Amino acid sequence: MNGAPDTSFTFTVNGESRTARCAPLARLLDVLREDLRLTGSKEGCGEGECGACTVLVDGVAVNSCLVPVCQVDGAAVATVEGPGLEAVREAFLAEGGAQCGICTPGMIVMTKAWMDECERAGRAPTAEGARKALAGNLCRCTGYGKIIASAVAAARGESR
Repeated sequence: MNGAPDTSFTFTVNGESRTARCAPLARLLDVLREDLRLTGSKEGCGEGECGACTVLVDGVAVNSCLVPVCQVDGAAVATVEGPGLEAVREAFLAEGGAQCGICTPGMIVMTKAWMDECERAGRAPTAEGARKALAGNLCRCTGYGKIIASAVAAARGESR
């Protein structure tokens, strides 16, 4: 991909140790989708502007299209397919927060990051908090109302 020789990188993905043999500067998004066959994270823009490829690296939300795989060697990566996101995925289904599906994985992962932050800070989840947390994730299908409702329902454990 970038002319560098392939190297082995081992990291935990969704609780399972995985090894990828690739160029050090290969994008994490490509390694997840192509090498590890975890296709939930989507490429929307490839420039870190839309959030469709959001994953958690050691609990921090990142745009996987901007992260070289060498930076996650030894780290814990969580994707939309991973455990611990069931309630968020269910809330997005129940509340109608998913439209075409391109932005949905990033919205779900970012919602989980926001929920974790609310819990750490002892803050109650609010619609305003969800709007701020999801501001970096773009959706071209909707006015965000159902996405925000989905995030709040997930955080409050209220999915229908």
